[in-house]
Amino acid sequence: MGSCSTWAWQELLVLLSSVWLWVGSGQPTPPGSTHTPGPQLKFRLAGYPRKHNEGRIEVFYNDEWGTICDDDFTLANAHVLCRHLGFVAATGWAHSAKYGKGIGRIWLDNVNCAGGEKSIGDCKHRGWGNSDCSHEEDAGVICKDERIPGFKDSNVIETEQSHVEEVRLRSVVSGARRQLPVTEGIVEVRYKDGWAQICDEGWDSQNSRVVCGMMGFPAEKKVNRNFYKLFTERQQLNYRLHSVSCTGTEVHLSMCAFEFYRGNTSAACGAGMPAVVSCVPGPLFATGNAHKKKQRQQQQSQPRIRLKGGAKVGEGRVEVLKSSEWGTICDDRWNLLSASVVCRELGFGSAREALTGARMGQGTGPIHMNEVQCLGTEKTLWSCPFKNITQEDCKHTEDAAVRCNIPYMGYETLIRLSGGRSRFEGRVEVAVGAGDGDQPRWGLVCGEGWGTLEAMVACRQLGLGFANHGLQETWYWDASNVTEMVLSGVKCAGHEMSLSHCQHHGTSLNCRNTGTRFAAGVICSETASDLLLHAPLVQETAYIEDRPLHMLYCAAEENCLSSSARLANWPYGHRRLLRFSSQIHNNGRADFRPKAGRHSWVWHECHRHYHSMDIFTHYDILTPNGTKVAEGHKASFCLEDTECEEDVAKRYECANFGEQGITVGCWDLYRHDIDCQWIDITDVKPGNYILQVVINPNFEVAESDFTNNAMKCNCKYDGHRIWVHSCHIGDALSEEANKRFEQYPGQLNNQIS
Repeated sequence: MGSCSTWAWQELLVLLSSVWLWVGSGQPTPPGSTHTPGPQLKFRLAGYPRKHNEGRIEVFYNDEWGTICDDDFTLANAHVLCRHLGFVAATGWAHSAKYGKGIGRIWLDNVNCAGGEKSIGDCKHRGWGNSDCSHEEDAGVICKDERIPGFKDSNVIETEQSHVEEVRLRSVVSGARRQLPVTEGIVEVRYKDGWAQICDEGWDSQNSRVVCGMMGFPAEKKVNRNFYKLFTERQQLNYRLHSVSCTGTEVHLSMCAFEFYRGNTSAACGAGMPAVVSCVPGPLFATGNAHKKKQRQQQQSQPRIRLKGGAKVGEGRVEVLKSSEWGTICDDRWNLLSASVVCRELGFGSAREALTGARMGQGTGPIHMNEVQCLGTEKTLWSCPFKNITQEDCKHTEDAAVRCNIPYMGYETLIRLSGGRSRFEGRVEVAVGAGDGDQPRWGLVCGEGWGTLEAMVACRQLGLGFANHGLQETWYWDASNVTEMVLSGVKCAGHEMSLSHCQHHGTSLNCRNTGTRFAAGVICSETASDLLLHAPLVQETAYIEDRPLHMLYCAAEENCLSSSARLANWPYGHRRLLRFSSQIHNNGRADFRPKAGRHSWVWHECHRHYHSMDIFTHYDILTPNGTKVAEGHKASFCLEDTECEEDVAKRYECANFGEQGITVGCWDLYRHDIDCQWIDITDVKPGNYILQVVINPNFEVAESDFTNNAMKCNCKYDGHRIWVHSCHIGDALSEEANKRFEQYPGQLNNQIS
């Protein structure tokens, strides 16, 4: 710790409102609560193998870690313990040391909670340390993978914007309209009811790097100290810290060595001045000419690293490109140092969280790296030591993810929800005309054309995760006093940070129905599903069938044949069908539920079943230049859990008018011999084509990642037989490999002579 005394270290931790390594006991205590559960309790999950939200439950009591016996254990006990750990509830519990035997004391036995207790100490039990159990009876819990809002996680330094005022950059540039993000200023730390400065004596670029990382910037740059010297000579300064000494790899200032000023904190800072930092913003946050920025990005070669499946900018599952194929990273030894290298490489700051156990959903394809151990100074993750993976080492349930610090942009101040039953839903209200000191004017968004992609951007801007639904009518929610519509024609790609970045009509409103009932609304969720096709199965099961017309009346009624079938000589003749099985997996973190519930299903007399959605999957045969020559679709009457991974229970089945959906870790199988599981290729000439399958094509149901919804295969048809090969998810390959795929030699001349 250098010259930093123990009490100073503790005091700065309090000062910076950070949590490091331990989980405190339970949820934030409401104001006015006088409950004290005796000694400070801490909780953690341990054991192997396990995910981040399950494990042997261990409790820190009387300065010692210990376990809980499984005698008389109930789900209610697990609820209380999961809330201690920051999860909203429990989904199950485990007995007989399922996650391995603990060591040390068995602190609790015969625990009996009602489920609503604030602390495990409030539940009935035999008394602390009084047990007749062995560690073979250690209890475990399985918590719901949803965090209590505002809970500070273990192995996390919290520097989200709600807490980041504890360390700030104070810009002293004149002008009322300061541009965000603030990239340069005096470093200040919260002290008592105000802010205090840091003496810059001995301050170096490593210290600046740490501060810039906390503020969401990948790098620091030199600053004009003369300008600040003139400014600070006229200021009354209040110094709080000095002799700060960082190595540059810390993710928070509190982890550096330092000293507090003692006695009179406004004492002069030797011959120095306050620490001043200037940061370099990443490409996403660089201000200035957008066109130049775009050119700069185009000149760069394709990145070899990306984030997938995150709700916010700067978070997601880490994926890396190797041998032209995208793959994931195993979470063994994954920590904040390695995570920070990823974040800075992508143009963000240091890492706020290094997530394990596929917290951002499971990836697909190869797992490229294991036991990554960065020093924190590397420019790219590929420079860090790592082990190559073997099949036995890791599974996609261990995919590593990150949450990076990003610059404060203030986007969340320009949007709010009203009328909803919880903070996650409501009618969307946006602020317009803010600036030059004016009070912003709040107004509604026209619901016309508003859909899932627009709702995704609104939920991201609000900091509420993913969108469950984008609503075009919100008459059933109480109106606030805001009744005027101020925004229409909103069209988003889905990745924007703010609705203002999406296309819209600007100041000229164009909305057919301007009543409040037709205002846009959202229902947000912290988690979302993620569907993708099992590509190898399509390749393995594809074949041609000549099916007699007299067996296709139902299919024709459901519009599953090409348009020329209407002109056929029914019931004589046949249609040529390309048939294959499709298996749709849910690799996300929430169950996939159809947009339309059972109440709106339609009875189909011909097939004697109910329809739940019109079209759920598009099947297309394309020429190399993208022209569609044949198409099919899945007129989905049923989505259910056909099979699931080990330890995952089926929840959805269609029989007897059952509930419909796909559970996380399960898949829905449409066999090749089911009606409409085909493409009518009767009119297709022999040649080389691309077979394309797109799930959820109109984004009707929310997912954490829409970019992996398409699957492509090379397809050769000689008029009699068909060969399907090179099937892959649309974003699984590098840009170069995709180009090679679309222009492989057989496709340069489409027709087979």
